[in-house]
Amino acid sequence: MPTTQLDARSVARSAIDKLRAGDAAGARALFEQLVAAGVADASVFHCLAQACGALGEHVAAVKAVDQALAIKPANVYSLLLKADLLSAAGDGRGATAFYKGALKAAPADAHRTPELDAELGRAQAMIAHYGELFSAHLAARLKSAGLDDSRASRRFGHSLDLLLGKRQVYPQSPRFFYFPGLPSIEFFERDDFPWLDKVEAAFEDIRTELRALMRDENAFEPYVQSEAGMPMLKQGGLHNNRDWSAFYLWKNGEFMADNAARCPRTLAALADVPLSAVPGRSPSILFSLLRPGARIPPHTGVLNTRMICHLPLIVPPGCALRVGNETREWVEGKAWVFDDSIEHEAWNNSGQTRVILLFEAWRPELSAIERELVTAMFGAIDDYNQDPRGKGQEWEWDL
Repeated sequence: MPTTQLDARSVARSAIDKLRAGDAAGARALFEQLVAAGVADASVFHCLAQACGALGEHVAAVKAVDQALAIKPANVYSLLLKADLLSAAGDGRGATAFYKGALKAAPADAHRTPELDAELGRAQAMIAHYGELFSAHLAARLKSAGLDDSRASRRFGHSLDLLLGKRQVYPQSPRFFYFPGLPSIEFFERDDFPWLDKVEAAFEDIRTELRALMRDENAFEPYVQSEAGMPMLKQGGLHNNRDWSAFYLWKNGEFMADNAARCPRTLAALADVPLSAVPGRSPSILFSLLRPGARIPPHTGVLNTRMICHLPLIVPPGCALRVGNETREWVEGKAWVFDDSIEHEAWNNSGQTRVILLFEAWRPELSAIERELVTAMFGAIDDYNQDPRGKGQEWEWDL
């Protein structure tokens, strides 16, 4: 006698009861009865897979969960079950794909149950576990080929981290001008810039000049300021805020003579730096001050043809800069160089003021003629603007 729809519901309930009671064999028989009658839906195939898995029938379990996924491809629990079955069979690569699929198919946090949250947490842990195994495998193979860490390049190391999901891609995203073909580098190698030696050697002299400035309460001005006729959008609470302040020696290509006269040793230390020089726009050389508790939200700079250089002068613990994937804490007297066209942010979580010397230099990959072309292009832009009030306004830092 054919199984009716009412019979199917009754059989399904009995099968689920047996599965919950640990009677996998009895549950399997009833689920297979529903399959044979042609009334099995995705949930029946899912439960059949669970029963077969409990009985150690791996092939049958995989077949059943595949049928469940054929009906409902985005069912999170079926994706997790398939991942678990592949994991049990030693297929870590396949398991990882299905664990990731389950995470991608999961509903938003507000629609998750505690049970589902726990399962998704387990999936993340399994992904991390297989990632470590894969990482160890790659390291062993590279070492056996004679390519151990001492010979590996930093760029290749980053490529492996991207492959393994330990880093994400942060592209260059300048707000105004993008020069193609320049490598995306978060922090540059310090040893590539020997002109920083002279800057670091003058650390004490520069800091002495800074301390004299800091005795003048009016010396520093807010870094983010209102400009007549220009909107101030998304300023992140820093608009006209002295929590982030600056004392300029050069500002957007203008030499600040009175300020510079107070810091002759600082300027002398920068004499060999290939400063990015664009009339009306750069260089900028400044002491950048961040007060206790202040935070500069994530943002990108205006162009990618320059690098930003920092010489930390007064740095209490708890102060750091994140550029893309990499977060570093400043160390007094130790300079670094980074690409500010990549998303970056900074913070001072201490109870004291942090101050660095900030200046900009040309990207070393640009040829002399390319630097001239960039400079000439911005000159043409400013000539076209004609109204001097608009000159360089796109240069302003807007959060």
